Amino acid sequence: MSDQPSEAPSQSSEAPSHPYGAPAPPGEPAARARAQHERPGRGTGRHEGNPWSHGTPTPSSLSRLRPAPPAAVRTATLWAVLATALLSAALLGDGLGVNLLIVAVPAALAAFFAARAAGRRPRPWTLTWAAGGLALLTVPALRDAGWPAFFAIVSAFALGSLALHGSRSWPGVLAGSLGMADSIVPGALWGWRGLRDRTAGSSGHWGTAVRTTAVAAVLLIVFGALFAGADAAFADLLSNLAPDVSAEDGPWRFFLFLIGLAGALAAAYTAAAPMRWDGITVRPGKPRGSAEWALPLIVLNLLFAAFIALQLAVLFGGYGKVLEETGLTRAEYARQGFWQLLWATLLTLLVIALALRWAPRGGNRDRTLVRAVLGTLCVLTLVVVASALRRMDLYVDEFGLTRLRISVAAVELWLGVVLVLILAAGVFGARFLPRAVAVSAAAGVLAFGLLSPDGVIAEQNVQRFRQDKPIDIAYLKGLSADAVPALNTLPEPLRSCALQDIQRTLDSTDSPWYATSWGEARAKDILKNRRATVEGRGCYAPGSGSERDGYTEDDLYDPYDPY
Repeated sequence: MSDQPSEAPSQSSEAPSHPYGAPAPPGEPAARARAQHERPGRGTGRHEGNPWSHGTPTPSSLSRLRPAPPAAVRTATLWAVLATALLSAALLGDGLGVNLLIVAVPAALAAFFAARAAGRRPRPWTLTWAAGGLALLTVPALRDAGWPAFFAIVSAFALGSLALHGSRSWPGVLAGSLGMADSIVPGALWGWRGLRDRTAGSSGHWGTAVRTTAVAAVLLIVFGALFAGADAAFADLLSNLAPDVSAEDGPWRFFLFLIGLAGALAAAYTAAAPMRWDGITVRPGKPRGSAEWALPLIVLNLLFAAFIALQLAVLFGGYGKVLEETGLTRAEYARQGFWQLLWATLLTLLVIALALRWAPRGGNRDRTLVRAVLGTLCVLTLVVVASALRRMDLYVDEFGLTRLRISVAAVELWLGVVLVLILAAGVFGARFLPRAVAVSAAAGVLAFGLLSPDGVIAEQNVQRFRQDKPIDIAYLKGLSADAVPALNTLPEPLRSCALQDIQRTLDSTDSPWYATSWGEARAKDILKNRRATVEGRGCYAPGSGSERDGYTEDDLYDPYDPY
């Protein structure tokens, strides 16, 4: 067995849904091996059910989704699972930060050891999912804002699940990313049987291990206490490194221990015997005639083209004439446009999916028609995406950047990436499209978190203030510690008004190093050197800059953005 990923595994040496390949049994005829292990979409002919597909999926049933139980759990897997449980109990009770990444490493090792024991090798996509999941867990370690960290953690669990299942098709990617709930109970039983088998005839070995661990713990405690009493700096180092565990936290720590234990066992069990989600076959819809199928889409393309032509006229002719004819203000024009264009983009993706389901499949001529019509629709929709982003730019220029506005703009940008991937699938084939869309979503969440959205929001609003535009201190003071570097550049008393709530929150928290983000630590250093000193009532005095001068009542109200 090789531990190196196989870049071009043969079809006769891996099951369709496993991230790890296993060699065919000795003496098995090649034809039979190909029949049993051929990947969906890797056949020699084109899939007539999808004009953009290059392969023919093999039929499957739900009875083939669940694999046979794995072999007995190995000792290395059990030690990695135990390390995950202990670290979960020790580190996860004080908040989230780099501790998530620390706990994830032994859990990943448990899955790796289990997969190796099952005779499977990591594939390139498996390594991609695993590396992406670990990278996403760096977001809570870097950013103090909870909302991008939440999306990063959810995405990390989805990528980790994909790494264990190794799915390729649309049903496989969607089901494989939902987690390992089906492996929690079987994984716990699998681990218990393995532990019981090892303790049955080797009580002497386990007794030696327990005595060795106890002696090491006693030595660490005794000499650690002596050194801490001898040197204050060493005592401070120990207090910062060691988790603060009290008797009151016992039930909570025990619960975290069980969560880490069950999660690591479920991951290892899934790596050893993953569900074959790629076995789910979605039958294509009834093909329509070329004219019946193409005519509505051609009409839709003409409508898109007319709208885009008007947008180009606005772009080159300026907004003045349009605003004069419509009677709208610049802010109203921007506000009315973005949300409708966002929904238009989402509905276009739904139209493309339904059109592919009922597309004509008579041969090369129909395939060319489908690619031409849907390719044109994708290109036109990309222009709509650009127009929507331009509307959001006008919107932000008028009102300033908020969490909702930067979030929906990021979603619209990602939808544009999906359209580009669909166009690429029409040219090169749809074999990698499900996984490419999943990668683009994970990469977007990672980039969004690393970008520090709260910091970008604060920076954009500070720049607007420097251009003599109104600034909403009441909104900015509710941002996370990631916004402190930008808000720290405001003149007084605006600076203190914007930072006083963040400073109060930071002063009241004393999280250990493993539960403190880099953004929080940086904000503490800034506010330590220069405190926010204005009292709360002074922030609303005349001349404080928080009266939202320049806004009308209509401008303040936005039904799509309550924040």
